[in-house]
Amino acid sequence: MKYMKLDQKGAVLAEYIWIDGSNGVRTKTKTLNKKVSNWKELPEWNFDGSSTGQAPGDNSDVYIRPCAIFPDPFRGGDNILVLCETWDPDGTPNKFNYRHEAVRLMDAHSKQEPWFGLEQEYTILGEDGWPYGWPKGGFPGPQGPYYCGVGTGRVFCRDIVEAHYKACLYAGIKISGINAEVMPSQWEFQVGPCEGIELGDHLWTARYLLYRVAEEFGAKITIDPKPIKGDWNGTGLHTNVSTTEMRADGGMKAIERACKKLGERHEEHILVYGEGNAERLTGEHETASMDKFSYAVADRGASIRIPRQCATDGKGYFEDRRPASNADPYRITGIIMETIYGGQEGVDLSKADK
Repeated sequence: MKYMKLDQKGAVLAEYIWIDGSNGVRTKTKTLNKKVSNWKELPEWNFDGSSTGQAPGDNSDVYIRPCAIFPDPFRGGDNILVLCETWDPDGTPNKFNYRHEAVRLMDAHSKQEPWFGLEQEYTILGEDGWPYGWPKGGFPGPQGPYYCGVGTGRVFCRDIVEAHYKACLYAGIKISGINAEVMPSQWEFQVGPCEGIELGDHLWTARYLLYRVAEEFGAKITIDPKPIKGDWNGTGLHTNVSTTEMRADGGMKAIERACKKLGERHEEHILVYGEGNAERLTGEHETASMDKFSYAVADRGASIRIPRQCATDGKGYFEDRRPASNADPYRITGIIMETIYGGQEGVDLSKADK
């Protein structure tokens, strides 16, 4: 667009991004009069929370406080993306602000230097809401040739995926890879390894970038965990976790202790692992049943998978395969730290569900 090249006369555009009451992203733009290099230089702002499901109409102001900044790949130059937390007028975190809860847990257990790597699966839809490239009102051939596929008829919308990848790299997102998934028009990108709260910041910003890129192509993105019913894979947010004690020699014992603790709170984890997950966690299509917890080496049908190489080395990480694609990464990483290493008074990772 030719207008994007116009001189901004020294002004900087800051795109404030926050998480709304339905687990989506919202944004609004603020004009700054100078270049910013740190989120702490940015002012607090506010929005109408009654229009985002975050406040009642008679007390609708919700405040957005910057917590991370990234270069803006759409506007370029000195323009920035500003990730924010949401706060109520009384100075308390908004009930949908799970970043605040997760930060407290990460800070409390910072000596463990937790590393996270999340695998965000998603499906690309046309304007009609049907997966891109599928016959109108019909279905493609059965699953098999699409996973990591190459060639017409095997992959769809690679242009969107590549554009998103480049946008993430420009923004400084720690995106570590992409691949086509098992169902046609289903893709995955990986974020991490990131330490502590950084994972949630980078994944939420990567989601925003994905929605914005798709917008320019006239496509829709869904992170519904079971977008197409029947014999088709669901979409997940597999979560890889490693801490100092797990990475040390003999760390396999710490991994096994963690798995046992995770099993003891299985139901509590499922509650914060995304909406509609029951349709995905059936025990089929590379999932474990929601009703039963399990962990095993190299088993993609288990709740927790320990990679074969980690078992061989006796240290490393584990993969929690239960989170749905629409789960909040702050809630996922927060509850994992809480379960393995202990909670903090007042921290409630299911507060918005009550």
